[in-house]
Amino acid sequence: MPISRTEIATADGSKLINRLCKHWAHKLEVEHDAEQGRVAFADGTCLMHATADRLTVAIEALDEPTLDHLEGVVSSHLDRMAGEPLDIVWEN
Repeated sequence: MPISRTEIATADGSKLINRLCKHWAHKLEVEHDAEQGRVAFADGTCLMHATADRLTVAIEALDEPTLDHLEGVVSSHLDRMAGEPLDIVWEN
């Protein structure tokens, strides 16, 4: 299974995890606390971890096209929840 990862400089990592997990909990399996979050999509998983100055996000998917799709979904939701564009660079 392909995996992609990004580290985002932000002091709001815990808030972003909370917002994203609450948003996705309406239709997906979600687990989260103040520092970590896990979202189970139908064809992949998103793991998030917040520290004082950054948010680390990893996505694992069934195949490369699905990974590319989930990167876009997670990126757009992060930008929307942050209220400002974030510097998100995915590394495979």
